[in-house]
Amino acid sequence: MTTEQSGQELVGRGNREGAALFKDWFTELDQTAANGGQAAYVFVMGSLNEILKSFDLPVVFPEINSLQTAVRRVAHEYLDEAEDYGYSPDICGYVKADVAVQLRGGQHPMGQIPPPSLTVLTNACNTYIKWAEIWERMYETPTFTIDIPGTRQAGGQTWQGDADFEADRRYIEVQLTELISLCEEVTGRKFDIDRFREVLGHANTMSRCWSRILELNSARPALFNAVTDGTIFLGVANGFRGTETGARYFERLVEEMEYKAANGIGQTIEEKYRLLFVGVPCYPIFRRFNELFSEWDATFVNSTYLWFASGGTNRGFEYDLADPLASLAEGTLVSVRDAMDSMFHQNEILADMITDFDADGVIYHPIKSCRTVSTGLADGRRYLTEQIDIPTLFIESDMMDRRVVSEAQMKNRIDAFFEGLESRRQHSLAGT
Repeated sequence: MTTEQSGQELVGRGNREGAALFKDWFTELDQTAANGGQAAYVFVMGSLNEILKSFDLPVVFPEINSLQTAVRRVAHEYLDEAEDYGYSPDICGYVKADVAVQLRGGQHPMGQIPPPSLTVLTNACNTYIKWAEIWERMYETPTFTIDIPGTRQAGGQTWQGDADFEADRRYIEVQLTELISLCEEVTGRKFDIDRFREVLGHANTMSRCWSRILELNSARPALFNAVTDGTIFLGVANGFRGTETGARYFERLVEEMEYKAANGIGQTIEEKYRLLFVGVPCYPIFRRFNELFSEWDATFVNSTYLWFASGGTNRGFEYDLADPLASLAEGTLVSVRDAMDSMFHQNEILADMITDFDADGVIYHPIKSCRTVSTGLADGRRYLTEQIDIPTLFIESDMMDRRVVSEAQMKNRIDAFFEGLESRRQHSLAGT
């Protein structure tokens, strides 16, 4: 194979392989449902996949299931069914779409979703707790909630060596021990420490690679779009965390990104503006939403979404295999706390991103469905613009409900934003 052929095979490989793995993951869930096998329901912020994969439990991410109904343009059918069942239009769209999946006996556009044998959640999102209670009522399956101590105040995080941090880590470790006992009870299998170390090793590889991929995207031109391509990477990061398949995928993804960076290969657009994204994407018109920006030769170089929706993989935290359970407790504390910070204390993160990624603007996208993500974004935007002279755009829609998505209105505001950016750039070049 020539160098040119090798390069052609590398570019775009991550997207192709990621999409294929995503289908494989849903195929496994479909087969699990058909065979009556066990499955664990989890969430992206604190899935504890490391423990669940040690018991070879397939994992179901209802958040991902729900957003897939929106991407495939059938979310309205699921939302209508849940609302007809009695759920309010104001409730999180992810929850309502999942309720409809359960009411349909697991029927989903990507395949059959098995019912839960076990539910594992953290307090990273207040909706998680109420959502899990729905499955408790429907299936009477065990639910395990891990209480993660969050950051007490902006800029007030504690770290290793601090007494409060160590107390928080021990608090989580006790809960993880209880979760392992519950997994043994549910599966009828004993916990295998060697298997656990193997899973943690694969998770280490993925975290190390994900951190490197984000770092590489500071290149100019950016190597991938943080909203579109990044969503594919997130799917693999969550569904295949702790697996050899997931680790190998991210190693190959780093290889692709290193090649693109070395050869100055960006995306299909001529990069004119570099943007940061805050919030959750508009999945009902996912492709078109991105086009509203790419038509102005703009790309998203990073986002808070790649932080909180990656389950902490973005931090690059690596477990100590010599003391695996204590290290998992520390990693869970650091990663879930960081995920919460990226939603609630995001100003410092954004300030660093603006510098590190040479961003031209920040796009804030609050959504009707998720108050956890959206609350405070207006105040955060005001604070950021007061502290840093950078253009921002505030556009509202939803991650699920097309009834509150107005493409025409968004286009008008986005076009006006870029016209302002262009004027700002011209004045800067003119020295006025």
